[in-house]
Amino acid sequence: MPRAEWNGEVIAESDIYETVEGNVYFPPESIKREYFVESPHTTTCSWKGEASYYTLSVNGKTNTNAAWYYPNPKPAAQNITGYIAFWRGVKVK
Repeated sequence: MPRAEWNGEVIAESDIYETVEGNVYFPPESIKREYFVESPHTTTCSWKGEASYYTLSVNGKTNTNAAWYYPNPKPAAQNITGYIAFWRGVKVK
């Protein structure tokens, strides 16, 4: 079962997930919402669409824009609608 960890805490864990371009995308219900803060940051992928971001706040530390998701992806990426992926030091095992 994949799980995401950062700053000593498990922040997401699920038997259900999608893997795209080497990134594990967790369903929204699998994240521990208390660690996630909406970010105004966005990026655009040519085939997935516009990504929105979360900043992580765990045990007094902040990891800016460390999680992203596609709220309304393009048709080719519909399987990851709302699913969350990580970078910037978040370990996914």
